Amino acid sequence: MTQLLLDRPPALLVLEDGRTFRGDAYGAVGETVGEAVFSTGMTGYQETLTDPSYHRQVVVMTAPHVGNTGVNTEDPESSRIWVSGYVVRDPALRPSNWRSTKPLEDELRDQGVVGISGIDTRALTRHLRERGAMRVGIFSGSRIAGMRSADVQVLADRVRTAPSMSGAALAGEVSTTEPYVVEAVGEKRFTVAAVDLGIKAMTPQLMAQHGIEVHVLPQWTSFEEVAALSPDGVFFSNGPGDPASAESEVALLREVLDARIPFFGICFGNQLLGRALGFGTYKLKYGHRGINQPVMDRRTGKVEVTSHNHGFAVDAPVDRDSDTPYGRVRVSHVCLNDEVVEGLECLDIPAYSVQYHPEAAAGPHDAAYLFDRFVEMMEGNR
Repeated sequence: MTQLLLDRPPALLVLEDGRTFRGDAYGAVGETVGEAVFSTGMTGYQETLTDPSYHRQVVVMTAPHVGNTGVNTEDPESSRIWVSGYVVRDPALRPSNWRSTKPLEDELRDQGVVGISGIDTRALTRHLRERGAMRVGIFSGSRIAGMRSADVQVLADRVRTAPSMSGAALAGEVSTTEPYVVEAVGEKRFTVAAVDLGIKAMTPQLMAQHGIEVHVLPQWTSFEEVAALSPDGVFFSNGPGDPASAESEVALLREVLDARIPFFGICFGNQLLGRALGFGTYKLKYGHRGINQPVMDRRTGKVEVTSHNHGFAVDAPVDRDSDTPYGRVRVSHVCLNDEVVEGLECLDIPAYSVQYHPEAAAGPHDAAYLFDRFVEMMEGNR
């Protein structure tokens, strides 16, 4: 059983700009570094932890109380926890949910995830909003209690030498190594080649519920391997890293667009569609992460509450259609908080994408219609 808070070893969080927070160890005891980001979701921590898009990131939970439902075997979005570190304010002493199989902290410890608890996560989140996402280290153990300022400076120097997220090519590190198939539920209507750049388990499951047989393929798949499936559509998933470094993925996508195969992309897939069309991408100051982000569908004027996890965005004009090598392209969705591009729609070829997560596990289901739109696109292309 998880140890009581009073028994926790001391822990120290060190940001690359020198600011520190002292707290208690949570999960594994040790040290870790990564990019500090915050998630505004009040539920769904198990889905967040197992989302491959968080690879090499230390996630700060803005919800103060975390772990009260424990963990279970139904909700993971992949086979392991991907976050580099975990930051919470008030961890639950024990889980209370009929589906729980073990406490969250036990799962973090079993998978070697170093975390910190008992700190002012609101102050940390405000700092990241003002200064921007930055590298961070979490260090825990008995040696932290008596650590002097000079020793803390040594830790800060180590944090500053950690790899930056800008320029990082990470999709190949989280992708499946072998193709696999998720069978259609009921009658098979379509075949889709889904390139795994960090795919969440719920995505092919929802496609399967639409009568789609989903062939999940590794990140390094060639166009010839995609074409051999004779797919009705191609899908690019979410994933970690800087889209500016994804040269092979962009090259594959351009071959898909050249062949006029219907395309749907989400999150990282949206950024790659933007690059394939000739737009640039850029790093957001602190990104969008959580399950409560307002997005407007500009086609209908409807505002959707959506699930996000991205630190990069597409640099495309929102006030007009753009001419590209693949015809006219329109920004289909925008974030109402900051006008960031949240979707692209090709007007002359069958391709579209969104920056957020229509599979929304956990989260709202306002954007589930996007899978219906994919089905309509494939049906219309036959």
